[in-house]
Amino acid sequence: MSKTVEKCSFCGRQKQETLVLITGLNAHICDSCVQRAQIILQEELVTEKKREIADYKLLKPVEIKKHLDNFVIGQEEAKRIISVAVYNHYKRISHSHNAKPDDVEIEKSNIVIVGETGTGKTLLARTIARMLNVPFCIADATALTEAGYVGEDVESILSRLFQVADYNIAATERGIVFIDEIDKIARKSDNPSITRDVSGEGVQQALLKMLEGSIVNVPPQGGRKHPEQKMIQINTQNILFITGGAFDGIEKKIAGRLQTSRIGYKIDKKHDHVDKDNLLQYISPVDLKAFGLIPELVGRMPIVTFMHTLDRDTLRRILTEPKNSLIKQFVKLFEIDNIKLTFDPEALDFIVEKSIEFKLGARGLRSILEGIMLDPMFELPSKGTNKSLHVTVSFVEEKFRKTSLAHLKVA
Repeated sequence: MSKTVEKCSFCGRQKQETLVLITGLNAHICDSCVQRAQIILQEELVTEKKREIADYKLLKPVEIKKHLDNFVIGQEEAKRIISVAVYNHYKRISHSHNAKPDDVEIEKSNIVIVGETGTGKTLLARTIARMLNVPFCIADATALTEAGYVGEDVESILSRLFQVADYNIAATERGIVFIDEIDKIARKSDNPSITRDVSGEGVQQALLKMLEGSIVNVPPQGGRKHPEQKMIQINTQNILFITGGAFDGIEKKIAGRLQTSRIGYKIDKKHDHVDKDNLLQYISPVDLKAFGLIPELVGRMPIVTFMHTLDRDTLRRILTEPKNSLIKQFVKLFEIDNIKLTFDPEALDFIVEKSIEFKLGARGLRSILEGIMLDPMFELPSKGTNKSLHVTVSFVEEKFRKTSLAHLKVA
């Protein structure tokens, strides 16, 4: 009876011709074929990663700005700054995958947006992410605490992004994270803290490496990290972090800085006029540091922009002009029930006036409109006869008096 000769099922080499012959159930593979398979696998993974990177639509800054104009009214300067920053960031990613070892390494530039609530900070970030077709998540900085304390670890931010990216690490590593309420983790004074500031300075320190770009161990399901938990590694080098906050009271810091720069015998005539009604336009990294953000964190967010306070004309345009404006949304809601909804211009002016009166911003427009349209939305779907509704200023005034907002005192 002849003895079966063991040989590689791929290249046909016999066992004595190989260094190692790995035996399977019905086949064998030699060390040489294993090495070749590893090279092929690495090439395929690199090709797949490049294909995934090419999936997002990289538009030029002018095109990005034009797209933002369809959804965000006003805020021209902020849209220009963010368009350039986002274009440079994703251009940098594309360049890095084709770069030679001795090429110049381009660092990323994270963004901080300063503006009152309801001015469109979150809307800007969400619109950018939707346009580029990249994973996007919103994290609330107020829930974050230093490791070991009640609250969430900073790594939970990346857990959300990982979940939004459908648990795809490559997609996660080119996503956008919007950290809201970043001003709430400011330390209590400009001097280094001598006590534990577990939801302020401690969180800022924990965010440093993540913002700069490093490999972070992340719990896939979120929550607190513990030693027995399975972790995944995410490289944050190509994740764009956009932070936003109201920074309530920072105008005093800006005003103080502008005033001190004008004391003395020589006054710069170019900076002699200061618009006191919109001091945020003079925002700089120095003011963020004075507010309570540590210098290291400010340095990792080099692009600082601001959102204008929404005036009457802008709020009026927000109601009707964007692709998904509030009026268009309500018209569509009623249209689904075969009800034709129309508004008098004076009725829209009344809604805008009330939003300004109560200092509610763009979000206030929806609150007021929801309250006014409650009765029609409750009654009309059940009525088969009346298939149209024309909203007049008298109708709006009558319905507004029934809402809880009507009993608010103006600040």
